Amino acid sequence: MNIVSGKVTYAVEITGNGEPLVLLHGFTGNRDTWNFLIPMLSEDHTLIMIDIIGHGMSASPAEPERYEMDRVAEDIKHILDELHFPKAHILGYSMGGRLALAFACLYPVYVETLILESASPGLVTAKERGTRRQNDRKLAEGILESGLEAFVDHWENIPLFESQKRLSATTRAAIRKQRLANDPVGLSNSLLGMGTGSQASYWEDLQALDFPVLLLTGELDPKFCDIAKSMEKKLDRAEWKIINGSGHAIHVEDGEKFGKIISEFLKRN
Repeated sequence: MNIVSGKVTYAVEITGNGEPLVLLHGFTGNRDTWNFLIPMLSEDHTLIMIDIIGHGMSASPAEPERYEMDRVAEDIKHILDELHFPKAHILGYSMGGRLALAFACLYPVYVETLILESASPGLVTAKERGTRRQNDRKLAEGILESGLEAFVDHWENIPLFESQKRLSATTRAAIRKQRLANDPVGLSNSLLGMGTGSQASYWEDLQALDFPVLLLTGELDPKFCDIAKSMEKKLDRAEWKIINGSGHAIHVEDGEKFGKIISEFLKRN
């Protein structure tokens, strides 16, 4: 189904029964990222799988400022209002994890529990954010100048995804197909509007969150393990799990274990 928020049309897939669980994919992904969870979770949960602005079948506005994190978090709130869900479990991966956390900080009354896979509250200092914004701008310009295929060639070879090279050729091809299905303008503006350099830092907001939070990181992703370690110290009700043998995208690299951990966490909470 399509839901319009602030003149932006969002593609949303809803399946299952029970308490709502919002699923937010990573950069270059789309809502199909989460299809593998349907048989594991849909019996007890209504899965709300959203194509984030600029991705999948959702709109890709021409103005980068429409992609700013607080505006997209407001869109998530509007989607839940339209679906008549006053509260939901929120799960996000990487970029979607940053969005999930921003939503939780801005609209905590809507959050039952928060699940963050390989996610960050942003960069602490203005200097770090400025450097990252420059890097994101170069990437964004590259998508439009060199084309989507050249960008995906580059993106799938960054160190963050090194561990995915052990996946089967079929799985890797499916990930690549999903990335190439996106709109170049949407991806470019996503980097400019809601990239890590553009978003506010939510580090100081963590201690105010008073619902259960699950942090998931892969053993082969030391950067995000360090981030999760620091986050856990600031969160009152957090549990952190490191998934052995996995890198940044745990849901891709060990989907069965990922689904089991999510299912058990939701049952406990």
